[in-house]
Parts: sequence; structure tokens; C-alpha cells
Amino acid sequence: AVPSPTGMGLPAAVRDRVAAVRRGSALPERLRLYDGWAARYEQDVAALEYRAPHLAAASLAFAFPAPHAEARLLDVACGTGLVARELHRRGFRCLHGVDGSAGMLERARNTGLYQELRLCVLGRDPLPAPAEHYDAVTLVGALGEGQVPSTVLPELLRVTKPGGFLCLTTRSNPSNLRYKAELEAALGQLEQSGAWQKLLAQELEYWERAVTEEESTQGNGYISGVVYIYQKCPVPYLEED
Repeated sequence: AVPSPTGMGLPAAVRDRVAAVRRGSALPERLRLYDGWAARYEQDVAALEYRAPHLAAASLAFAFPAPHAEARLLDVACGTGLVARELHRRGFRCLHGVDGSAGMLERARNTGLYQELRLCVLGRDPLPAPAEHYDAVTLVGALGEGQVPSTVLPELLRVTKPGGFLCLTTRSNPSNLRYKAELEAALGQLEQSGAWQKLLAQELEYWERAVTEEESTQGNGYISGVVYIYQKCPVPYLEED
């Protein structure tokens, strides 16, 4: 059979595993799927040509004032450590990670890139960190339909230092557009309220390979995605009476 032009040449097993975790199943089932996916996750996302970790880390490093080595970063929904690898390549050394899947955390631990790793189910548990603790917080790949709710944004802000950075990503494929609109409304409300300032919202065409014909928006076999960089507003200076 001639492969279709939309790059559906992905192995069916890869497509099925990706579709399963994005289907929006109930939380316990979703965590079970991620635990089961951990061993194959990196080879699957390599087959997808998943570029979000690289694109997000490059954007954050660009926004970040040097030097990077002293900065304390929290990698939220860290998975197996793909984002940490990219951040480490760009000079970030103090990396903490949280994820809802024990199987994924085990893989992340084996990278040796994190100084601290904790189990935390976003949207249900508070982040295991004091307020204003991190110079930057990343949430790459998990803001999507059936994954992490956009209601987690204030919790990400809580653990970020005033003047610190937040790097977030979402996908622009058809089945995620409703979620993306909700996310962007929530991002905008926080900006209007003076909580943070948008530095970047960059739409990138070749985010990853589409897993179905319908998801490939440009007909090129890929879906697009967005990297957002926000800076938490400094605490307003209050003059003493």
C-alpha cells in the first residue's frame, strides 16, 4: 500500500498508545496508562518527532537572564525527563520535577538530571513546594484535552518567584482547539489581573507528527503547537506611611 501523504506511517501501536492517553479517561485510568507507557515513551515520542521539549527549553533559555546554573527550575509533568535533558544542555543545573505517574518518575530518576523528584497529580494535589520558590516553572506537553486542566495556572504562579518565568505549551490540533481556547482565556485573565506578563506566544508548525488524518491541519502529516513564556509580575512596591 502507498503510504498516505499525511505521514500516517507511524506504527499502529504508537498511534494507539498516544490516542489512549489523550482520550480523556478518568484520572486513575490515565495514570495507569502513563505508568504502562513509561518504558516505551521515549521511543514513541521519537517516532512522533515530538519537538516540544526542545522548543520550550530554547524559548525559556532565550528569555532567561544569565547565568542559568544557579536558577532553580520546576519541571511540572516532567515525564521521563525529556525537558530536563534539553534544559541541562542549555546550562540549567538545579532541576526539580513532579509527575503524576510513578512509572514516569522512575525513568526520570534514572537520568540523574534532577536534584529532586516528587509524585504530584496536577489539578488534584498542590505542588509540593513553598510559595515563590522557583526562578522558572515549565509545563510542557501536559496542557491538553483530557490531560491537565487549565485551572492549575494559579498553582504554577504560586511557586514562581516574582519576576520568575513560566514556560507552557499546548497543541493546536483540531481535537485540542476547545481546550486551547479555554487555556488562552485563562492565560489572558491572569495577565489582565496583573499576575504575569506575556513575553512570547509562538505558534510552531512542525510540533509533532499527527496520529490521524483528521488531526493533520496543514495536510502535511504534522500538527502545530504553541510555546508561551510568561513572567510573573514583581510584587508592587508599597510605600510606607
